[in-house]
Amino acid sequence: MITILITAVKFRPSRPRVQSRTHPVGASMSRIRFGFALAALLCAPAWPQTAAPERSSLPSRELPPAELLAELRKGGYVLYFRHAATDFSQNDERMKSYEDCANQRNLIDRGRAEARAVGAAIRELRIPIEPVLASPFCRTVETAQLIFGRAQKMQEVRGGPTAPPNAERYASLQKILSTPVSAGTNLAVVSHGNPFYSVAGPPYLAEGEAAMIRPMRGDFQIVGRIRVESWNALKGAAGRN
Repeated sequence: MITILITAVKFRPSRPRVQSRTHPVGASMSRIRFGFALAALLCAPAWPQTAAPERSSLPSRELPPAELLAELRKGGYVLYFRHAATDFSQNDERMKSYEDCANQRNLIDRGRAEARAVGAAIRELRIPIEPVLASPFCRTVETAQLIFGRAQKMQEVRGGPTAPPNAERYASLQKILSTPVSAGTNLAVVSHGNPFYSVAGPPYLAEGEAAMIRPMRGDFQIVGRIRVESWNALKGAAGRN
């Protein structure tokens, strides 16, 4: 089953903090207030560094595979892919550059096979894709090449933490997802789970999963999530047309 969620994602700049001014008080009262403040600080939960994106109250609903396929064929969407299955015993801590694949987390054979299968389904379904943007990490570039046969490396869609200390860390990605795409084609972005979770919120994309996004000039809507195994349902819908 393909679950299609329609969710509006709105982004609002955070309000600057306003420092409060305190008037002189007695020394004992100051110590009491300081004690309460220190206790509250020590007992407070460790919140993430950035807040989750605000969402509208648009209702969720499911689109049948045939309708989803018809929309993709018309174009005007962004398909955001998380890279295919990887070896989690590896990490990127020792990488010296984006081309240093030996010191990164890389695709496993199952991930490569799944990426090829997704690419074959997209071609069979005649879904127009142009261009293909990829995070410069080896696993994302390889996923893009296996699915689409090409990859345009782009720093603006690179990976990073879920809650980056810099609030503008994923501003470029947000802009890409919010910029209208011409009818007759779809933009593909092959990146990571963390950046998408940071700008779109839960649920987290599975490896190889794609989010179908409708740009809305400053905002965007998630109108579908397509897992690796769900492309077969789209091929079945095409066969019934």
